[in-house]
Amino acid sequence: MAFMAALEADLRALSAEARRRHPAVKDAAERAILKLRSLSGPSEIAQNEDILRMFLMACSVKSVKLSVIGLSCLQKLISHGAVASSALKEILATLKEHAEMTDEIVQLKTLQTMLILFQSHLHPESEESMSQALGICLHLLESSRSSDSVRNTAAATFRQAVALVFDNVIHAESLPSGKASSSRPSSRISSVADNVSRSFGHTLSVASNSEEPLIRENLSDVGKLGLRLLEDLTALAAGGSAMWLRVHSLHRTFALDILEFVLSTYVAIFRTLLSYQQVLRHQICSLLMTSLRTNVELEGEAGEPSFRRLVLRLVSHVIRLYSSSLVTESEVFLNMLVKVTRLDLPLWHQILVLEILRGFCVEARTLQLLFQTFDMNPANTNVVENMVKALALVVATIQASDSSEETLAAVAGMFSSKAKGIEWSMDNDASNSAVLVASEAHTITLALEGLLGVVFTIATLTDEALDAGELESPKCESNGMACSGQLALLCMAMVNSTWLTILDSLSLILTRSQGEAIILEILKGYQAFTQACGVLLAIEPLNSFLASLCKFTINNPNEAEKKSILLSPGSKKTETIDPRDSIVLTPKNALRTLFNVAHRLHNVLGPSWVLVLETLSALDRAIHSPHASTQEVSASVSRLSRDTSGQYSDFHILSSLNSQLFESSALMNIAAVKSLLSALHQLSSQHISGNSQLSGQQIGCISFSVERMTSILVNNLHRVEPIWDQIAAHHLELANCSNPQLRHMALDSLDQSICSVVGSEKFQGISAAPHQFQEDQLIKERETVSFEYAVLSPLVILYSSNKNIDVQMGALKILLHVLERHGEKLSYSWPSILHMLRAVTDASEKDLISLGFQSIRVIMNEGLSTIPVQCLEECILVTGAYGTQKTDINISLTAVGLLWTATDFVVKGLISKPVEHANHTNEDTQSASTMKEANIKQIPSRQTVDYSKLFFSVFSVLQKLGSDDRPEASTSSSDEWHGKELGTRAGKASKYSTKQWDETIVLVLGGIARWVLFLDFVKNGVLNGSKEVALAAINCLQTFVGSNCPKGNLESSHVQSVLDIYEFVLQTSPNFKNDSTDKVKQEVLRGLGDLYVQAQSLFNDDMYLRLMAVLHLMIKSTMNPTDYDSELGSIPTVQRGILEIIPMLRPTNTLSSMWTPLLLELLCYLNGHEDPLEKNSKQLQGQSSDAIANGAKRAVVERSHLNGSGTRPDCLLDCGWGILFVEKLVPIIVNLFLEAPRNERFNAAPELIQGLGRCMNTRRDNPKCTLWRISAEGFNRVVTDEVKQESANSKSDVNSYGLSRARFWKEVADVYETFLVGSCGRVLSSDVPSADSVTADETLEMSVLTVFGYGVLKLQKDAPVEVLQRLVNCLDRCASRTGSLPLQTVGLLPLHCSSCTAKASSQATVSQTSNVSVSILMMRCEVILGQFLADENDLGEHPLPSVRIEETICVLQELARLIIDIDTANALNIPPYLKKALGENKSYQRAHLLSLLPTFSELVVSSFYLF
Repeated sequence: MAFMAALEADLRALSAEARRRHPAVKDAAERAILKLRSLSGPSEIAQNEDILRMFLMACSVKSVKLSVIGLSCLQKLISHGAVASSALKEILATLKEHAEMTDEIVQLKTLQTMLILFQSHLHPESEESMSQALGICLHLLESSRSSDSVRNTAAATFRQAVALVFDNVIHAESLPSGKASSSRPSSRISSVADNVSRSFGHTLSVASNSEEPLIRENLSDVGKLGLRLLEDLTALAAGGSAMWLRVHSLHRTFALDILEFVLSTYVAIFRTLLSYQQVLRHQICSLLMTSLRTNVELEGEAGEPSFRRLVLRLVSHVIRLYSSSLVTESEVFLNMLVKVTRLDLPLWHQILVLEILRGFCVEARTLQLLFQTFDMNPANTNVVENMVKALALVVATIQASDSSEETLAAVAGMFSSKAKGIEWSMDNDASNSAVLVASEAHTITLALEGLLGVVFTIATLTDEALDAGELESPKCESNGMACSGQLALLCMAMVNSTWLTILDSLSLILTRSQGEAIILEILKGYQAFTQACGVLLAIEPLNSFLASLCKFTINNPNEAEKKSILLSPGSKKTETIDPRDSIVLTPKNALRTLFNVAHRLHNVLGPSWVLVLETLSALDRAIHSPHASTQEVSASVSRLSRDTSGQYSDFHILSSLNSQLFESSALMNIAAVKSLLSALHQLSSQHISGNSQLSGQQIGCISFSVERMTSILVNNLHRVEPIWDQIAAHHLELANCSNPQLRHMALDSLDQSICSVVGSEKFQGISAAPHQFQEDQLIKERETVSFEYAVLSPLVILYSSNKNIDVQMGALKILLHVLERHGEKLSYSWPSILHMLRAVTDASEKDLISLGFQSIRVIMNEGLSTIPVQCLEECILVTGAYGTQKTDINISLTAVGLLWTATDFVVKGLISKPVEHANHTNEDTQSASTMKEANIKQIPSRQTVDYSKLFFSVFSVLQKLGSDDRPEASTSSSDEWHGKELGTRAGKASKYSTKQWDETIVLVLGGIARWVLFLDFVKNGVLNGSKEVALAAINCLQTFVGSNCPKGNLESSHVQSVLDIYEFVLQTSPNFKNDSTDKVKQEVLRGLGDLYVQAQSLFNDDMYLRLMAVLHLMIKSTMNPTDYDSELGSIPTVQRGILEIIPMLRPTNTLSSMWTPLLLELLCYLNGHEDPLEKNSKQLQGQSSDAIANGAKRAVVERSHLNGSGTRPDCLLDCGWGILFVEKLVPIIVNLFLEAPRNERFNAAPELIQGLGRCMNTRRDNPKCTLWRISAEGFNRVVTDEVKQESANSKSDVNSYGLSRARFWKEVADVYETFLVGSCGRVLSSDVPSADSVTADETLEMSVLTVFGYGVLKLQKDAPVEVLQRLVNCLDRCASRTGSLPLQTVGLLPLHCSSCTAKASSQATVSQTSNVSVSILMMRCEVILGQFLADENDLGEHPLPSVRIEETICVLQELARLIIDIDTANALNIPPYLKKALGENKSYQRAHLLSLLPTFSELVVSSFYLF
């Protein structure tokens, strides 16, 4: 062994060294060598004392060489456990003797041996041996003959010995072994906010241990030994002697250092053991109080900075760790520390105290504990408040300092160094004055960091209260909850007691400092404290900090600064600058801070918005001022320079932030928006005066308010009603000002505001009303001042109450803009509008009349069909008033023309009444209803319009104009009256005989004779004209059809001719895709829909099939797969038009036989078949319509017998329509199918199921698309509806119905097998789906399964037996998935798989399916229960997956619930004698349990219990 060999070598060396002078030692060494050879290891050496005594003998001769060898060998023996415990006394005696030797090597060897002894099994346990061992270390430490290296080694050895002693106390008393982190000063190279955040995490252990543990009185022997050591250390620190350690004196600094180590490391000892706590309270605290006194002269060691630092650190530990148990002592300490800051003491002493106070402030948990213990307890002193005031007084000394500027620069340099991550230091050769300035700056820096620490602590604790739910986030819509929680109340109390003091200090430094780093740090404090006040709803502190921040943000230069700006070398001498426009923009970071506060607290600012807006208004003026400047330090360094690109970048960023604040008003609650508007109104009103001359600053503030009001309005159109009155009132106030610039500003903003509101979707939802409403309803709406009237009432008020021509013209211009852009949305405000326009005719200014007449012209030309019927007569009278005005003859002549426009409108209404009456008598009820719904969108309803009265009103006005004394007006009205004779006759004809009415109809429809020429013209325009001409020709045809179809002026032949034209257009349109071709196709689509809707009564079966053929051509022309590559997932416009037209083509009652062709036609686009009409589409031209229709109809009937096989699953992707088109088409087809009569849709049902199944199969290749989801939902609807169908209609072919139903059930089974258990099962995508997507898919799967189980299998009545067998097997296969996978992957199965067993059991009670399903159910239950037992045996003590347990529980519950009938019981696989016995006893309802009896028996004896 190496150890034995080393000992032998040491003995030989010892023998050689003692050969001459110490023969006895030599002989003993040789004997020891022989003895050592007979021993096998350290344990035998420990039992034999000869080896140890040999080394002790060598040490006893006190020869340096022999002692060194002896001590080295002694260390080896102790380290290897080769020394018996009984030898400790002799070893300590030997070490004590060697400690008296003066040789340095021997002394170091003695200390090494002592440390090894403490760490070995020989460590002293008795008080005597421990005091002797520690005394050896202290003797070498205090000996004057010891070298520095020996003293340092002795100090380190003693510290480790003390640590070992108290570690043993922790172990012996069974205390927590965790040690508190020492309270070292926080990093000075990181920001205060970072220090607070870091300390918040580090002090969680302190917070968790703040609850006092149970105090123990009794101590173990080890605990008593540690107590003796603590008492002696305290006595030595106080300058006394240690009786137990037998030490008369020791450096107090060293003793204090050891005490600090013990107090900061072994907190559990002092919190738990009463004896230790009493020593801390009575001895250590007494020592510290005495050492802290400053009213006596401190001599010697007690007056040195190192001693003071240790005392203060000890005080810091007591306060941090033991203030909850030492309340009085901690209060005294804190008051003494605060008092020290106010005394005239050396700067180094103040710095030490301020470091301690700063440490308390940046430790959130410590400050929270102190405030809760002292300030919130009326019996104690407000120590935190006093501490903050003391720090503020230190900061305030900057004002009284003679070198304040130098000190401020030094403070800024310290913060700048810290921001760069380096420690600030002073040059070695600095002068005394520089050192003094640096020391003063150090004190101010520490005090300022302490105040910022309080700020960030409050913010951190407020955030914690917010997370705990004691406070409500300012982003919430509610008004906020009161502070009720303990932490929230503490935060509020801290704010109330400290905010004023903190604000004074921070604002002082902020306004006087020039360093960017210090300003950034203070701005962070401003933001954190302001946001905390907002969350706490502390209004006064919030407003005060905001006011201070705003004051700093925009600086108005004083006279000296203005002069400096004017005389700046960068300014041109020839340029004149108005000093009032000189604005200095302070750091953009301050503005960003203000924006951050406003964004965070927008819901709680309330009246404080005024402060923010005043600043933002100044910012807006600064950005747009030609003499504005930015600065990054302070206002004292103002410059006028706009040449740098960086400055323009700052302006752009600030302007963007300014705009975003008001754009984000959409996220505020409505109360906050109202407060913001009130503040804008107040800001603007402050600068409005009776004097028409306003300064540029005043105009800028008002412009800022108006622009921001408009921005808020535009961003809150979705809730404009509550805020409109505020905005309108301010615009009216500005419009009534004497300053023309303000009036113009108000009118422009009001124009934008009213047009934005009227054009918004919200306005249409509020004010859109039927154009026919009762007079009493109108009066009621006007009395209650509807929102529409409130929006337009400012225009009426401005025109009627303001006598300024520019304001009246502005109101009329705004009205004109509203009518031109959104006149069709107006309803309740028409009486006021017409009254206002009529009042314009009384004006003497030509410009006013011209503007008013422009509005009338818009109404008469475009708005007659949208005006409420009660206002039509008033509109005619107002137009007549413009004809009779004397100011402008041209307006009078134009008004006559507008009256004739009204005559045309009235004549059309008179003509339409008999035509509608005839149509209603010839059509059935559904056709009439459809015609009414279609026509109401084209022309205004006329049921309440008295056209005769309107006609005579027009006539009266024209007659009055005919007697006008102006020849131009009277001649115009008379000539045009004769020109309208035909219309007059048509109008009067309704009052006379039928013969006269017929004559009128002949005159009105005389142009129909040229129908053929008209069609030829359209064809020629499409074939030979340009694309624009073709589009115009199609529009012409549609206009003719749209104006004559509602009147009944067209015949069936005309409709067929129109279809010919549409087919011709499609056949001759280019094959390539471009915008013009798409526009032509869109017009054709719109024409097809309008033609069918308006002329349904003219369509028969052949014409309907012809319409479908034309539609097929249209759809075929859009087959272009590249559309979707270029459109990036969007549906082309033509296909969107197709999707809009298809629902309009639903057959009427007279065309009920067309439901099947329509559905089959649409289904071909899902199933990928060749359309039956496609074969004949090429032959349509040149054949008679009858032959075409009959051929198409035969093709439609043939395709009802197709089996759907032979097409690829991906055909719908290859057909050219794309996934998006099919996604939109599927719901349309399903809705049409469900609307169709039952006896007309049975042929299409199999095709529909097949098509939906193909769409559902897309899940295999594209699980993220929505097509399969939409198809699955449609499949559920169709299957549910079809299963409830009783039987075929008596008129239908029974054989055909039976074949169709058989194929229907076959397709249903195919879809369920593929979707639930086939290749279309859940696809594992490479991308991880979102939780919402997975939940939605599982919900849809469960919906399909629910319809399958409870809808199809339970309610079906005509499913073939083989299909029923397939369906039940499908359900069983789905349920079998949980047993076919490894146990570790069972939880990955879809949710619907585990629900299939419950669905299957429910079918055993249905008579139609019970005989088929009961046997399969029993086999599945047996497999599931057997799998459960197998998994239990495989896993042993490990728990089963929850899916397996839930599945087993479900099986047992369903079996217990199941009740069967006698036929189902006979289908069970049980012995015949049991079936006979069950039948005789009539106990067959639970017969299924007998088939599972063996499995149940195994479950009973299983060691695993489910419940």
